[in-house]
Amino acid sequence: QVQLVESGGGLVQAGESLRLSCVSSLSTAAFNTMAWHRQAPGKSREYVASITTDELTNYDDSVKGRFTISRDNAKNTMYLQIDSLKPEGSAVYYCGALHGARWVWGQGTQVIVSS
Repeated sequence: QVQLVESGGGLVQAGESLRLSCVSSLSTAAFNTMAWHRQAPGKSREYVASITTDELTNYDDSVKGRFTISRDNAKNTMYLQIDSLKPEGSAVYYCGALHGARWVWGQGTQVIVSS
């Protein structure tokens, strides 16, 4: 059973930065693709970014240039560097991993951005 645990969220001011981490109970090298999603209050969960084992990255247009996804297979960890935070970035951020044919998701870490 794969477990993913996110951390790094918190209350920040607009314009500040955060780095979210996602630690896996299995080697992240086993996951072809890992991703970050987020869900703001009253809204549906939405895609943020993803990264493959070949380090190919993809971002939603709304975060390009401010968010950076990365993974460190030696530490079984995926990261999301968030710069220039905006109030609309307030959400619960979830990490996911494609394990075989099934996506596994963590419990999320909350980010609150005050203006």
